Amino acid sequence: MNRRKLSMFAALVVTGATALTGCNKGGGAAAVGSDGKAIYKIGFQGPLTGESSAIGVNMENGVKLAVKQANARGDLPFHVAYAASDDAGSPDQSPAAAQKLIDDESVLGLVGPAFSGAAKASGRLYSEAGLVSVSHASNPSLPELGFRSFVRSVPNDNAQGGAMVTYFTKKLQTKKVYVVDDKSEYGVGLSKVAEKQLKEAGVEVVKASVPAKTPDYTAAATAVKHSGADALIYNGLYADAAPFAKKLKDVGFDKPKIASDGTYDKKFTELAGEAAEGWLLTCQCLDANVDPGTKQFAEDYKTEYKAAPGLYAAESYDATNLIIEQIKALGGGDVRREAVLEKVKKADYKGLTRQFSFKENGEFAGNGIYLSEVKGGRITLKGDVDTLVSAG
Repeated sequence: MNRRKLSMFAALVVTGATALTGCNKGGGAAAVGSDGKAIYKIGFQGPLTGESSAIGVNMENGVKLAVKQANARGDLPFHVAYAASDDAGSPDQSPAAAQKLIDDESVLGLVGPAFSGAAKASGRLYSEAGLVSVSHASNPSLPELGFRSFVRSVPNDNAQGGAMVTYFTKKLQTKKVYVVDDKSEYGVGLSKVAEKQLKEAGVEVVKASVPAKTPDYTAAATAVKHSGADALIYNGLYADAAPFAKKLKDVGFDKPKIASDGTYDKKFTELAGEAAEGWLLTCQCLDANVDPGTKQFAEDYKTEYKAAPGLYAAESYDATNLIIEQIKALGGGDVRREAVLEKVKKADYKGLTRQFSFKENGEFAGNGIYLSEVKGGRITLKGDVDTLVSAG
């Protein structure tokens, strides 16, 4: 469908929302278009402002592109609209952001919350509302908290932390590793996994927590340099990894350095400059710019947003289409949140990035961690960790 038709269709969805159907406690169509079709919304909760907003915008763009394309295909018995809710990546702001989506009765599902702390803070609210949240949050403890609406769309931190350890111990034969987290729910959880598995592998571990937004990373970098460690694991976000990387370079720590998916963003290379060179980055996500299965998605994304897709953009696109397909399977009539929740939890959906299915507690029923390296200022995919290790 050409751009003019897309614009006309979008206008139909927005301006045609004329008939309110009243309050539906279980969710459902809050409006219908001029063609009589119900209008359902897919929400997104994540950091659209603040230091981690680049990650949130990547995800949001993936959601919005999926919504636009779903409408453009014209084969749905309903229209799809988008609803945003910014939590700035903060657990403190997460409940209010969740309530905003919950209060909009036409929201039948959401992608997010993006971060583990935010997911933990709002999980009870979504569960009480019966509103499914398809989240990239990776802390292993989340499914254990009884949030019946929480569905994880990627492997958890046990897989990611384990991949870091596997690469260091089996590929690089490291003997002593310095593990640093940013004191966030996300960073601490990953570091616990890494520490446990390193020790089980017979590796000596030095562990430290350096709070996010630390004004000066000199002391932390100096401690790493003087520790005698032959490798470093950093679990945190790019806004803190960048100044830490600069100080590590300043003090002369030139051993292998690996960081979690919160650092896997071009903003890390931009902020860290030459200090980012050689860093290894892990992610549960595919690099949509190089994977053959996401080639068309990457082209569509670039056309729409004038930029290459970043961290979790393709996974967010997949998660949105997963929700839309479950609503479609329900017939498109007066669809309720509880019905969508049950359909999503039982789904077996083939997306661009992976096959999506879930365990009874909402845990993702799959694996696959990818490793990239910063080369020449660019993040370059090396491959699946297990494959890299087995190749010798």
